[in-house]
Amino acid sequence: MSVTDVFPLIRMPEAWPVPVVATIAMVSLAALDLAGALFAKEWAQNGSARGLVLGAGVFLVLFWVYASSLRYAELALVTMGWIVMLQVGLVLVDRWRYGVELPTGKWVAIGILLVAQAYLVLAPSAAPVSAAAGGG
Repeated sequence: MSVTDVFPLIRMPEAWPVPVVATIAMVSLAALDLAGALFAKEWAQNGSARGLVLGAGVFLVLFWVYASSLRYAELALVTMGWIVMLQVGLVLVDRWRYGVELPTGKWVAIGILLVAQAYLVLAPSAAPVSAAAGGG
């Protein structure tokens, strides 16, 4: 009996293209990480046991979703997309919940990051280099 028998990885439909699966994974990971960060802040500020338990649970689910997503998409691609989306989410939470004002230049930088991330997800991937090509 393997661990994946007890905790099976999430399966996505075979017909879905990799960019769609990767985008779903990145958005899910960013949302889970953002929720976990908010629970951690609640626990740190108020000593809330509820925040601790919910945050720990959210991060366990995040790990499960992350491992599942790596069956379909590249490690670097999923991780970078997740982090970019998380950072954007944190900026928006700071703006709306805590009233932090950002200068226009920072909003432009966020826009550039989102466009670059879209390119990384949607552009065709390079073919792997064969072992014989680098063998000399």
